[in-house]
Amino acid sequence: MHANADITRRILRAAVLRRAPLWLAVALPWILLRSIPGVIVCAAWAAWDYLKLRQRVLANWTRWVDGAVPELEDSSALLVHAETPVGRLQQQRLLQRVSSAVGRNELRGIARARVPLGLQWFAISCAAALAWWAVQRVDAGHAPAAPALARAAAVQKAQIAMRITPPKYTGVAPSMTAPRDLQVPEQSIVEWCLKAPRDGEPPIELSDGQVLKIGQECVRWTATESVFWRWRGARFNLKVVPDNAPRITVSAPKEMVHVLSMDARSARIAVEVRDDYAVTRATMHLTLARGSGENVRFSDREVPLPGSKDPRVRNWAKDWSLADLGMEPGDELYFFIRAFDNAGRVQQSQSPTYTLRLPGPVEEGEESTALPMLVKPENLRSQRQIIIDTEQLVADLKANPRMPAATVQARSQKIAGDQAMLRRRYGQFLGEESSLFGGEEEHGDEHEASKGGMIAEYGHMHDESENATLFDEATKKILRRALSAMWDAEKALRAITPKPALPPEYKALEAIKELQQADRIYLHKTAFAPPAIKEEIRMTGDVLGAKSYRREQAAADEAIPAEVRELLQSLAGDGALPALWTREAQDWIRARITNDDQRLAAQRAVQDVADGCVPCRPVLRAWLRGAITEAPVVLQAKPVTETPFTRAWRSGAKP
Repeated sequence: MHANADITRRILRAAVLRRAPLWLAVALPWILLRSIPGVIVCAAWAAWDYLKLRQRVLANWTRWVDGAVPELEDSSALLVHAETPVGRLQQQRLLQRVSSAVGRNELRGIARARVPLGLQWFAISCAAALAWWAVQRVDAGHAPAAPALARAAAVQKAQIAMRITPPKYTGVAPSMTAPRDLQVPEQSIVEWCLKAPRDGEPPIELSDGQVLKIGQECVRWTATESVFWRWRGARFNLKVVPDNAPRITVSAPKEMVHVLSMDARSARIAVEVRDDYAVTRATMHLTLARGSGENVRFSDREVPLPGSKDPRVRNWAKDWSLADLGMEPGDELYFFIRAFDNAGRVQQSQSPTYTLRLPGPVEEGEESTALPMLVKPENLRSQRQIIIDTEQLVADLKANPRMPAATVQARSQKIAGDQAMLRRRYGQFLGEESSLFGGEEEHGDEHEASKGGMIAEYGHMHDESENATLFDEATKKILRRALSAMWDAEKALRAITPKPALPPEYKALEAIKELQQADRIYLHKTAFAPPAIKEEIRMTGDVLGAKSYRREQAAADEAIPAEVRELLQSLAGDGALPALWTREAQDWIRARITNDDQRLAAQRAVQDVADGCVPCRPVLRAWLRGAITEAPVVLQAKPVTETPFTRAWRSGAKP
């Protein structure tokens, strides 16, 4: 066993000596580039490759030795394991031959034959190192001023400090920091202080055009919008994080209009309110509607939502019993959530209005009173009764296929007559006055028809029967759908085919129910909030600053100010720019570009052009042109002389 371990170790050493130059060659390009991460990766790969090589040697060394040393008689496996007495005798013989048969030359031959050089790994390493070097050169070419900016920033960090004081309601503690890119809450107080104050220090320039003179005392600025600031050649971004209004999420019910089941005993309402810093108050407003038509009664109440351990979140869920909500069959409950935060100027959010509807019991003949314009006759059957009669006729025909044809015809015609009467009743709401099967109102002579056609062609819109009603277009559309379905059902019933009449009958019932549910409408109460009256100038007759409600005719607002147009023309060349152009450019950018990153880039271009960078002019011009959202369209009439010859030539007349 000792000889077994010894020969295995000798073969592994020879294999490692064969592979070691490759490991060094793979790491050489990264050593030349002085890339520590690259060297670490190469070392990790070399360790992995060594483990794979060791596994190969331990698994295959006997086969390798048998192929390279004939004196061992293909019996190297006995050096590892020999069970029989003959095998052990052969093992003793092999142990005596091993030391003389397997020498240094044989080991080198085994390593050359069994361990490849792996030059492809060297090629991969060289290609990766070359690509990394090219990327570094490109980045260095794009940022030639990076060392200068770094030196300026280092100097600035050593001589100036910033103090950030967020608003008290945010709960964020004030902080002191060196100049760097920062994100601060809205309305924070930002102060710049010199560590060794001296006279004649350059001012701090903000991207919005402000210039803050710094000296013996610190200068301060209120963070209202994102800017970048510059001092001694270094620029740093100062992004403002706005305080958003509370966000309201209603997770139950899922639908805006949730219809409860007839046997419902409770309704679940789940709400979540989140804010950036704290939710000071959150309430749920409930409005219960009861009744229909002109007898609808509304009752309001307000329920506060309880707080939680986290002041920024209020999670509230409750399974309300319908008795606690005061709901009875046929009632509707409207609710919305209103939340307030703790900002200096309190912000308010309100969710959409959700509806919980508890259906009431369906009474016989209820459908015919969906539009309470006429008194229902006692002999008028409802759409639901017509459906019941039709289903009964279909069931009787299925149970007794040999029912007399006269009986089937009589029953089907009777149901069709009921459908026609109900259709005519609803047709009156659209101005219809005739029935489709029989009736004296259908007859008329051709003279009356021609007269009606003349009136339809030359009369006014209010002379049409349908437009003579007082219903809105949406209600008329539902009525037309109901009448069309009734007409289809009536046709099938008069053709003695009651089964195909059922689908249109159900469509008519659905339209009638839609009309029923539309007779109760709930809207938020809105009111006009007039501006506050200045008591000091009331009743004085002072109209200074007042604006007339009248607008000058044909006087449209100017889309692009003349100063901006002049600046755009000047930026197209290398000449002098207009006076006070930086103010015009800053006002235009702040008014038209809302994205913080884009606005900062445009303001950076303004600052570069102001510093005398001529190649930066096209960049600023592109930002200013990109902020134009509505380009004016100018139409000018051109005078054209019209002569008899030009008219004849245009018409193609021959001379």
